[in-house]
Amino acid sequence: MKIEQVEWDNPDAVALRARQRVEIAERYGTPDSEPGVPPSEADIAVFFVAYEDDGSAVGCGGLRALGAVGRGGAGGAGGVGEIKRMYVAPASRGTGVASRVLLALEDWARDQGWSSLRLETGDAQPDAVRFYTRSGYEPIPGFGHYADSDNSLCFERPL
Repeated sequence: MKIEQVEWDNPDAVALRARQRVEIAERYGTPDSEPGVPPSEADIAVFFVAYEDDGSAVGCGGLRALGAVGRGGAGGAGGVGEIKRMYVAPASRGTGVASRVLLALEDWARDQGWSSLRLETGDAQPDAVRFYTRSGYEPIPGFGHYADSDNSLCFERPL
């Protein structure tokens, strides 16, 4: 398996994000469950795709720069990023793909001098909550657009 940095409009990245949105719509019963501003080419700092040895794209994830904010949104020094569009194809779950994509995101963020990563996931995604807490992310109050979202669960990890 290899993890590659790709452009936002890379066909494999587009296809994986589309699959993620379909799965999220099924879980929440609506095609528009995004409580914040959807990520776009304009605001995603980096995007990675995980490829199996046969070349099939099986996972992805990106980062949005949030700027210099402190834990829980209190202000402070150091760049903070937000994990966006983490996804692993169902047939590849439990094989380490998500961990490898997350590691690539964290390494890239460290190289940029960022101090922590944040994320938002929904209350209908206990599998995501387990993954992120196992990976060292701790619950924080809702931040940004998620501060007033009843279904949002937010996490952060210092780098």
